[in-house]
Amino acid sequence: MRTDIATVAELDQFDALLDVRSPAEFAEDHVPGALSVPVLDDAERARVGTLYKQVSPFLARKVGAALVARNIARHIDEKFVDHDRRWQPLVYCWRGGKRSGAMTIILREIGWDARQLEGGYKAFRRHVIQELEVLPPRLDLRVVCGMTGAGKSRLIRALAARGAQVIDLEALAAHRGSVLGGLPEAPQPSQKAFETRLWQVLRRLDPRRPVYVESESRKIGDLRVPEPLIARMWTASCVVLEADATLRVALLMDEYAHFLTDRAALADRLSALIALHGHARIDRWLELADAHRHEELVAELLELHYDPAYRRSIGSHYATLATAPVLTVAATAGPAAFDRLAAQLVNEEQVAA
Repeated sequence: MRTDIATVAELDQFDALLDVRSPAEFAEDHVPGALSVPVLDDAERARVGTLYKQVSPFLARKVGAALVARNIARHIDEKFVDHDRRWQPLVYCWRGGKRSGAMTIILREIGWDARQLEGGYKAFRRHVIQELEVLPPRLDLRVVCGMTGAGKSRLIRALAARGAQVIDLEALAAHRGSVLGGLPEAPQPSQKAFETRLWQVLRRLDPRRPVYVESESRKIGDLRVPEPLIARMWTASCVVLEADATLRVALLMDEYAHFLTDRAALADRLSALIALHGHARIDRWLELADAHRHEELVAELLELHYDPAYRRSIGSHYATLATAPVLTVAATAGPAAFDRLAAQLVNEEQVAA
């Protein structure tokens, strides 16, 4: 039996996860908590690959070996030299081949009990896909529904702060799930990275306790919610969050502040609605923005775009919505208002248990 390899099931047993793929590969997705220690950077990987295809595999291996050796030596000097003999890292590359093999051999020769991930990132990715199929159906989901601007995301955060189990899909996707939902300070992750983030949350949930999640469509910005989770959400119990129109406008103005002060970004996002609303209406909304009539703009967006879209989709998807309990957000909806609602739900959960 080989003692220098490990499987995906053993990920949590190591002191460090070392991703030796190129920075671009790491940026697209990686094992949660992994450290990027590329044995070939993006340019070096491209160079070796070109030599392999256009000149000869032998020359590519010679050039690649020299580059890999230099990069591993640098990582040892800069990142690993202070670790004692008991340090146990797990090393992976794309499919458990030469890049992770080279790093593992050298670390083991030094005296560390380094292991190589069998199958590499590809094996991890297969595991994530499989888990996203089997984990959602096991969950006791409670879907927080409600019109745009009612504060669903705020309630999810308040529930988490109260110790409830939550899946914050919008945080995982770095998007608020609407046409103006992009976060300027945080671009969305890749689809693979989003699914890895979601898997990391799902695998830690206790299926014996309720799990709260905000109602979403199949897409959050440019990302797709895995079908097994959407299917489970549509059959789950619901809680409806209600707030009056004035409060919803105020909450959305707070959430969309970055768009309301960036005319170019607002115009870019509203242009996506021309097919639905026509040029005249979009031009009017931009005129309201130019005149700093932001409350009026947000009120019209709610009345003419968000609310009709919500009514068209929500009832046909969530089977238990018609009989769901209703929570009303107090008119002064500061953090305390959502904390009170979260406390109510958590207390009801504890009584039911």
